[in-house]
Amino acid sequence: QVQLVESGGGLVQAGGSLRLSCAASGRTFSSYFMGWFRQDPGTEREFVAGISRSGVWKYYADSVKGRFTISRDNAKITVYLQMNSLKPEDTAVYYCAASSRGEPRAAHEYDYWGQGTQVTVSS
Repeated sequence: QVQLVESGGGLVQAGGSLRLSCAASGRTFSSYFMGWFRQDPGTEREFVAGISRSGVWKYYADSVKGRFTISRDNAKITVYLQMNSLKPEDTAVYYCAASSRGEPRAAHEYDYWGQGTQVTVSS
């Protein structure tokens, strides 16, 4: 069992930055591929970024590539999402998630989810 708690969301102007954190519980954190997703009301949950168990391999949605950076600290059992050059279209609830299945992009491949943190980017 893994519990995930996100923090760091908030209101920011376009062009600004935020750093999201996802603190995990459990001693098996390093055995999970970690992902960040986002969701607007009425839309499907969208893959934003993912990071391999070692932290070496990182994957991004085209819409955030070059602006967002995912990282993890297995000693602190935390995964981060640094978001720069934010745009109004980045507004959403952001979720972190853990998967035991390879390196997936699809939400249904993830086993555990946090409660989400709201990010609002004003124009």
